[in-house]
Amino acid sequence: MASRGCRCTASAKERFSSAYAQGTYWSAGKLLTTPSRLLKLVLPLGANQEQSNRREIEPLALLVHPHQPLSYLERLIQSELPAIRNPRGQEKSPSVFFWAKDPGDQSLGPVEPKSHHGKGQALAESAELEASEIDGDLTKTGKLNRIKTLRGGPGEGGVESYSSLGHESHSTDNTDRKNFVRWSASTEIGDFIREAARDAMFEIEIEGSPERIPVGVPSFDDRTHYMRMRLHKLSENIAAMAAVKEECDRAAHQGARQVAVGGFGLLAGWWGMVYWLTFKTSSGWDFVEPVTYLVGLTTVMGGYLWFLYNNREVSYRAALNLTVSRRQNRLYQARGFDVAKWQALIEEANTLRKEIRAIGNEYDVDWNEEDEADRKVVEVLEKESAKKEGRKKGD
Repeated sequence: MASRGCRCTASAKERFSSAYAQGTYWSAGKLLTTPSRLLKLVLPLGANQEQSNRREIEPLALLVHPHQPLSYLERLIQSELPAIRNPRGQEKSPSVFFWAKDPGDQSLGPVEPKSHHGKGQALAESAELEASEIDGDLTKTGKLNRIKTLRGGPGEGGVESYSSLGHESHSTDNTDRKNFVRWSASTEIGDFIREAARDAMFEIEIEGSPERIPVGVPSFDDRTHYMRMRLHKLSENIAAMAAVKEECDRAAHQGARQVAVGGFGLLAGWWGMVYWLTFKTSSGWDFVEPVTYLVGLTTVMGGYLWFLYNNREVSYRAALNLTVSRRQNRLYQARGFDVAKWQALIEEANTLRKEIRAIGNEYDVDWNEEDEADRKVVEVLEKESAKKEGRKKGD
């Protein structure tokens, strides 16, 4: 839905930057991430949004989930606000609207030459990130003074795409309200943040308030900070256990191979004995034939009993896998390797990887796993994930 017009002369970006630069949290909000993977929205709400001395207002923290709709956040905000009266004198909860910039609705006008910044200057600017204290915790709020982005105007080449930077992104300084659109309350919070990340912020309009509240949007790094830290810690534990597991698995396979070679030796010995009794002794085939028949029947009966006991099809591969599995379990116990802990670590790590990738899809970010985990750990996780998928297909 299109904007209903500008209510103040100061741009949203200027109010947002100046509010944080002066430490006046009552005029700007902040969207933060939490270890519980929820989003923490800090808003300057007071008993009366129109009061003059707003420096006495303390920020209010609200926890929301990215998959919840904006209507849920709207009800949370309304529950903290006093009722207002409509033109008929009836009390009602103030309406809450959520606004975000629509980059596709940029006005056309004369284009001024833009200066291009070198790589060294960009690196210097990215190092000027600021930190602010919110609720007693030192929180990284990002660069407050925006710089101009190289976004193409009429007759120029350019790219308009989703941004993973959020509040860390570079934005234009001449933002006006006619490029903002109001979002439906049925929109998921995660989808709304994805759109708002293009312009590094969104605005909340409260009925009866003289101006909207600008809220900084977390970047992809912010959204996944705790997940990536947890994944990094899990990767260290997995790497340590993977070394022990690899050594035990190698020894188990070598032992199983020796058993298989020994089985071949027994079969070769049996063949030699049958040949010797048949052709080299006076016993002849008349004596050897019933013996070989009884041995073959005994083998079939033994295989059937093996199937009943292990609930596996009789085959050389199944016998080899069973031998390897039993040797692995003995070696795991001898080396103190906890299989249950290993499976739990693998399951949690793969779940985190899946969630980080999902958030990366929201921000259109190609996340490089090797930045958080060693290449060998990534290979182990992929291998264990493939095994799990294979077991599911087999079932």
